[in-house]
Amino acid sequence: MADAATTPRSEFTVRGVLLGIAITLVFTAAQVYLGLKVGLTFATSIPAAVISMALLRLFRTGTIQENNIVQTIASAAGTLSSVIFVLPGLLMIGWWAEVPFLPTFGASAVGGILGVMYTIPLRRALVTNSDLPYPEGVAAAEVLKVGTGSREGAAEGQAGLLAVAAGTVASALFAALAAAKIFAAEVSAYFKAGAGATGIGASSSLALMGAGHLMGITVGIAMFAGLAIAWGILVPIMTSLHPMEGADAAKHALTVWKTEVRFMGAGVIGAAAIWTLGKLAAPIWSGLTSALDAGKARKAGGAAIPRSEQDIPISIVGLVALLMLAPAGWFLAQFLVGGPIESLSTPLVAIGIGYVVFAGMLAAAVCGYMAGLIGSSNSPVSGIAILTVLGASLMVGAVGRGMIGPDVTKALVAFALYVTTVVLAVAVVANDNLQDLKTGQLVDATPWKQQVALVIGVMAGSIVIPFVLELLNRSNGFAGAPNLHAIANDPLAAPQATLISTLAKGVLGGDLNWGLLGIGALIGAGLVMVDAVLRKSSTGRFSLPPLGVGLAIYLPSSVTAPVVVGALAGWIYEKVVARDKTAEPAKRLGVLVASGFIVGESLFNVALAGLIVATNKGEPLAVPFAPTEHIGMILALIAAAISVFSLYRWARKAAARTAEA
Repeated sequence: MADAATTPRSEFTVRGVLLGIAITLVFTAAQVYLGLKVGLTFATSIPAAVISMALLRLFRTGTIQENNIVQTIASAAGTLSSVIFVLPGLLMIGWWAEVPFLPTFGASAVGGILGVMYTIPLRRALVTNSDLPYPEGVAAAEVLKVGTGSREGAAEGQAGLLAVAAGTVASALFAALAAAKIFAAEVSAYFKAGAGATGIGASSSLALMGAGHLMGITVGIAMFAGLAIAWGILVPIMTSLHPMEGADAAKHALTVWKTEVRFMGAGVIGAAAIWTLGKLAAPIWSGLTSALDAGKARKAGGAAIPRSEQDIPISIVGLVALLMLAPAGWFLAQFLVGGPIESLSTPLVAIGIGYVVFAGMLAAAVCGYMAGLIGSSNSPVSGIAILTVLGASLMVGAVGRGMIGPDVTKALVAFALYVTTVVLAVAVVANDNLQDLKTGQLVDATPWKQQVALVIGVMAGSIVIPFVLELLNRSNGFAGAPNLHAIANDPLAAPQATLISTLAKGVLGGDLNWGLLGIGALIGAGLVMVDAVLRKSSTGRFSLPPLGVGLAIYLPSSVTAPVVVGALAGWIYEKVVARDKTAEPAKRLGVLVASGFIVGESLFNVALAGLIVATNKGEPLAVPFAPTEHIGMILALIAAAISVFSLYRWARKAAARTAEA
């Protein structure tokens, strides 16, 4: 491929940056809402690339490299949304009543920029001189190549934009009808089981079905197994052991799940995450050392560095990383001002900065390697968050050991959560950035331009996240938080933040139910063995990811059941289109329809949150002629089935038409 020195081309352009920021605003808002509802986020690279290709085709000078810059900015911002896996914990423990802009922006921006800087020295080690598969990075590159390489690709790009738009509109309309109370918000059935009770519920949500499609059938099966363990075994047993006089089946089952079973789920997640990270320790170490040796040998050769290998100079990388420590220290110190442990600011800030530097470096290397090995979406970032908050809590607790009192404990927990947020920002950005740089390598991008785009994406996301988080705090609030300013009586679950804050409080307050966590850890160990046997006996074709099982035990069934249905629907769709000559375009369009499902409902609910705050009404769209709940359930099921079937059918036909274009 010709070098840019001989072939003029547009790559890092003002329009590309502006388009990337615009897409960032949309996808970051969607990611924040989805993460708070289900505890999971979705990869934004491919939908961002499709939207970029469709819009930049209006300009004759648009190139594949410019499209790559757009998706790089959008995906960096989207992945940074994962800081909401920790930040709502500060509301849950009562440290914040509102989401302040500056501390939230600071934790996101400082951690995100450090995540970019830490991954730049790893690019040659883990991308150029590595045989890691980078599944999502390769997929995004293929979409960019197809979309910009031919007339057929142009037709697919236009069809892809329509797929995202159609999924978005369908999902938004579905969510609007649910908000109007025409559709039931949840389809559920609970019943007595001997002396106990159990049942299952499923949210009326196309977004969750779309998330299931993107996660795939393997994760779907794991979540189904988690549902079966939680609601088919654990809830019936625990409700039988703890009867509730006068309570109906739904209240009995949900109360016991919330107070006991979900803590077992947390134990499963912890055990599975630690096992996953431990299993990857050897390949991470050997991969890094061999790649660094290869880099030294290359440098010793004295060869000129081609454009496609030009990173931001390491001196600038080191300087930026060093300069970031000043705002990091300032934000950490400001977080303690006026609090009961302000007198401990100097040692706490010193420990916080050191932890951000060293834990951040380790997290960047681990997450970068895991993203290359199994993909950003499958990378167990939750395991990193669990280990990070445990380490932060232990160190903060050691400093504050001499001070006592509930206010002191709350302040120590809050500081541990804030430090964890910064490290998690480093981890999640690193988890995505190397994936983007792999895409860039495959489309002949200039690394340093992509790295600048990554920083722009981080800054854009850092600005958006506090506003969306505070809007949702004022409209809905979060489960377990005081929600003093929430208007609607519909708190978001924020499951990851609940888990992380519970662990921090348990370590520093000594009130964690270690018995239930221990039972969960034993279940997790059993699932690890089942997964290992499955992988070995099928030579890797089948698996049962323990993290997926644990997440389904920990999350409400109303969240996980639609995900399972979506995974099954996506699997059936891909099996059906696999017989077509246009199977691959059809599969890509199916992914884009599913992405649209997520974007539409998420953005509608963010807009609904704004309407709730503006009108000061909890249900501003509810109509007086709403049907009964039973009828609403039936209508929701029928509408969901028709929407999914119709759009999958359209995607299949659209793929066939692109081949004829």
